[in-house]
Amino acid sequence: MPEMQLREAIRAAMVEEMERDDEIFLMGEEVAEYNGAYKVSEGMLDQFGAKRVIDTPISENGFAGLGIGAALNGLRPIIEFMTWNFSFVAIDQLINNAAKIRYMSGGQFKIPIVFRGPNGAAGQLAATHNTSVEAIYSYFPGLKVISISNPDDAYGLLKSAIRDDDPVVFLESELMYGMKGEVEQDPERLIPIGKARIAREGEDVTIVAHNKSYHIAMEVAERLAEDGYSAEVIDPRTIRPFDFETVIESVKKTNRCVVIDESNPFGSVASEVAFQLQERAFDWLDAPIRRITAKDVPAPYAKNLIDYYMPQADDAYEACKQVMYVS
Repeated sequence: MPEMQLREAIRAAMVEEMERDDEIFLMGEEVAEYNGAYKVSEGMLDQFGAKRVIDTPISENGFAGLGIGAALNGLRPIIEFMTWNFSFVAIDQLINNAAKIRYMSGGQFKIPIVFRGPNGAAGQLAATHNTSVEAIYSYFPGLKVISISNPDDAYGLLKSAIRDDDPVVFLESELMYGMKGEVEQDPERLIPIGKARIAREGEDVTIVAHNKSYHIAMEVAERLAEDGYSAEVIDPRTIRPFDFETVIESVKKTNRCVVIDESNPFGSVASEVAFQLQERAFDWLDAPIRRITAKDVPAPYAKNLIDYYMPQADDAYEACKQVMYVS
């Protein structure tokens, strides 16, 4: 299997789908002439032309709405937000139009559109550029929410998202675009939306983590292994619909769970996972579920503060030991 950077895997998925279907186009700020703010769409303007790779003004509300209108009329847009923090300018389009038109029309309309771009913190970018939006958008029925942690999942899940007839929020990470990994590249390879991945099998504690937090979970699992403990790591990949069944089956085996989530703690993805487990797997739990999240404040700018603000491997490691009742 070829090794690709995350940005290359995303690009490969878009290129293959656009070669397959002329109704697909890419639109967003700097996606064309500049080859993408993070070089995700590099070369796509030359390959597909300005009618299918379209630069926009700084007008998220406008081009999000344009994309929804195009989807209603039979096209399949991919809308790139330079950062998901900027999507708040267009949030009415996403939640009151994209998420609800199919339901409100009694199924007469479908909205085959993908909104994608980098999500979450990316270092010293201060409070207005460090928001993790997965809990926000997964709140609304009608939106599917995907959050990827590696190039292979990015490739297979983005192809599934593009082919889906419902609107999909596709969350990447600015800090992971250069990350390399093997990709099982096949134009017809699709990873199912709504199916978690068991990244590492274990017996002593279940760790649930997505996107950048997944890599913290894998680091913690290695540290626990050095101590003689076996952690099972689950990457949900899809936040909505969430594969609770896979997590529940893991907890039935390990009897303990720690959730690592870059969201702020109140109303977070970790909150919902914890609730679902206590409701559906309470009799198998031998310890309270622990959440490791961002701190409950706006993201700071100073490096020492943003490092403290983010979920920490040390905190997750200690949480795992606490739920296993080991010192």
